[in-house]
Amino acid sequence: QVQLVESGGGLVQAGGSLRLSCAASGRTFSIYGMGWFRQAPGKAREFVASIVRSGRNTYYKDSVKGRFTISRDNAKNTVYLQMNSLKPEDTAVYYCAADLQGTAQNLNSIDYWGKGTLVTVSE
Repeated sequence: QVQLVESGGGLVQAGGSLRLSCAASGRTFSIYGMGWFRQAPGKAREFVASIVRSGRNTYYKDSVKGRFTISRDNAKNTVYLQMNSLKPEDTAVYYCAADLQGTAQNLNSIDYWGKGTLVTVSE
């Protein structure tokens, strides 16, 4: 079993920054890919960014490229999402995800989810 706990969400003005953290515990050695998904009110959950165990490969949703950066600290079993130049359309609940075998880009391949942290970007 793997447990994921997100932190770092909050209210920020457009153009501002936030850093999300996801702390993993349990059988963390079994995780290959970790990522972030988000779900806005009335919309489906969507992929945002992911990173493989080595940190060598990262993947991003097109609309966040150049603004968001994903990183991981394997010694701390923690994944981060640095979000800069935030826009109102980034408002959503952000979920941390763990994929035991894949790159954590595909919603249907995620094995574990965190409970989410709310990010609200005001005009």
